[in-house]
Amino acid sequence: MPSASCACAIGWFRFNLPVSQKSHRVLRAVDWPARFKALASESTVPMLENYYRQGVVGAEAEIDQVQFVALDLETTSMDPSRGSIVSIGVVPFDLTRIRVADARYWVVRPRRELSSESILIHHITHDELDEAPRFSAALPELLEILTKRIVVVHYRQIERPFLDQVCRRWMGEGLEFPLIDTMTIEAYALQTQRSFWERASGWLGFRQRKSLRLAACRSRYGLPVYSAHHAMTDALATAELFQAQVAWHLDPRSPISQWWL
Repeated sequence: MPSASCACAIGWFRFNLPVSQKSHRVLRAVDWPARFKALASESTVPMLENYYRQGVVGAEAEIDQVQFVALDLETTSMDPSRGSIVSIGVVPFDLTRIRVADARYWVVRPRRELSSESILIHHITHDELDEAPRFSAALPELLEILTKRIVVVHYRQIERPFLDQVCRRWMGEGLEFPLIDTMTIEAYALQTQRSFWERASGWLGFRQRKSLRLAACRSRYGLPVYSAHHAMTDALATAELFQAQVAWHLDPRSPISQWWL
């Protein structure tokens, strides 16, 4: 695993959000403390009920006071209803430190046999999966790590939908949690920092969209290149990216509710 680099590493060009927009809410936020309270009273699964009863950080908590956990899943498909989870990586962190020593990584056996295409992407072999536990074995410790932390992902359409779906299959009840999406932050930062000429090119149909892939986003902050498609490495990469994004674009004293989804 690559060592955690300083998330304040900078690229050759710094592009801060305008001060007036640093605390702009990107999407409609959920009242997560109220949602957790309701879920705790509704849940019939003791493990999930206990998780929700621990609560979540208050909506007005400042970003620099919040404990986060970067989460990445490697899956057999982009569709939660058809695909399965094959590995999980989690890395706890805050704005000043990435706790690599507390990171966890699981390989879990999917419902269906892995295709050759998936093996080429994730480099997880049939032998590894034959010896791997089912997702249910990893869930108790995963929930313990997520407790009272805000999850950070890159592209929010994977981790939460897949975990919700697999919990429904296994326990008959889904899993909900607040998250921050580094892809959403990056898209907003790029949009707000376009110059007049870039906007004009877009109006005329000439603008070329910048990539929002994890590696491309990291390169804009001078962060190192890591091998992709490994859940632990990608979780670490996401944690570093979020630290850099806060340093460049967000007010660390702004409420967490302005960016959680």
